[in-house]
Amino acid sequence: MKWASSLSEDRSLQNALDQIVYDIRSQIGKDPIDLAFLFTSPHFQHENENILKAIYESLRCRILVGCSGGGIIGGGKEVEHRPAIALTVAHLPGVEIIPFHLDSSDLPDLDASPKKWQACLQAKPEQRPHFVLLADPFSFDMEKGLIGLDFAYPTAMKVGGLASGGSDAGQNALFLNREVYRSGLVGVALSGDIEIDTIVAQGCRPIGAPLPITQCNRNLLITLDHKPPVEVLQEIYEELSEGDQKIMQHSLFLGLAMTPFKETLARGDFLVRNLIGMDSKTGSLAVGALLREGQMVQFHLRDAETSTEDLKWYLTQYQMEGKARSAKGALLFSCLGRGEHLYDKPNHDSDLFHTRFGPLPLGGFFCNGEIGAVGGTTFLHGYTSCFGIFKSAPPQPPSG
Repeated sequence: MKWASSLSEDRSLQNALDQIVYDIRSQIGKDPIDLAFLFTSPHFQHENENILKAIYESLRCRILVGCSGGGIIGGGKEVEHRPAIALTVAHLPGVEIIPFHLDSSDLPDLDASPKKWQACLQAKPEQRPHFVLLADPFSFDMEKGLIGLDFAYPTAMKVGGLASGGSDAGQNALFLNREVYRSGLVGVALSGDIEIDTIVAQGCRPIGAPLPITQCNRNLLITLDHKPPVEVLQEIYEELSEGDQKIMQHSLFLGLAMTPFKETLARGDFLVRNLIGMDSKTGSLAVGALLREGQMVQFHLRDAETSTEDLKWYLTQYQMEGKARSAKGALLFSCLGRGEHLYDKPNHDSDLFHTRFGPLPLGGFFCNGEIGAVGGTTFLHGYTSCFGIFKSAPPQPPSG
């Protein structure tokens, strides 16, 4: 397995493509390119067909998948609000690659059998596939798709993001081989000699204590530990520092515990969701997720410093577990709300990644929503950075 990544900011399409092709060939040598991930900024929206044709003819990629992005990541850089094209490629001997394009109408019902979902993706569960998924946010029901994929492939890793750069239906682009689509989902199922590790950094830290939901109605949080949640928030607010009190006024979230049988809840155990409304009369809160009574929850804050600390923690944990040594390449799917908007400087997340992983090829884009697992279930996130880290599969023990 061998990976390479390149990015060009040249406004001349031909110059950009020449630079990318040269960089990729310099890194990957004469090895055939089995899989390529292409991400382009909206500045090139009328040139995407020409870009695909040029890359195919120059690099002879076997499978190509990608999309448009409001910000582009590749070759160790993050480029926002400027023209950019990034290409990340891999030589993958011993890996089966199944590409697909689906529309929402192609998806089975959620009460359909796993076999119908497996037939839709054309990937056999016994091959233990993993998935990279790229979808148009205006036309594809990604949350339904993720529920079905988890149902049909419960042990598979799924990572990806929603295309960005367009402000209306039909303005985003999805790439699959030589085709440009304006709706649906594109992706690949990867099986054989490959593994994908995922890191989902939600950029938050908890405040207060974990408390049980004692009354709720779908996404309406009515009582926490038998108290109205607004009353709980007032108690927390009075105990915070002045700085955290200011953050709480504009960047407050709720974390839902995804490990119900764990006695001590910590970072990584919570799925962070938005607070979307408050009833001042009852003190209840509307949350961007379905709730259930008995579930443990904890309020969270998000700011640039917390987001940096959170990502550092996840990358360090991954490194300490010894997983980074066998990594060959990676993709980063980061929220449009991160990057320079959050940190006031470029390359924040990719710099942290390379500080710990060295010059590992890294590509990706800034998304309208990020795909990654928390607590063994795959979700569509906001404000996160989701990494997919690729490596060869470990040797299987001899049978018998």
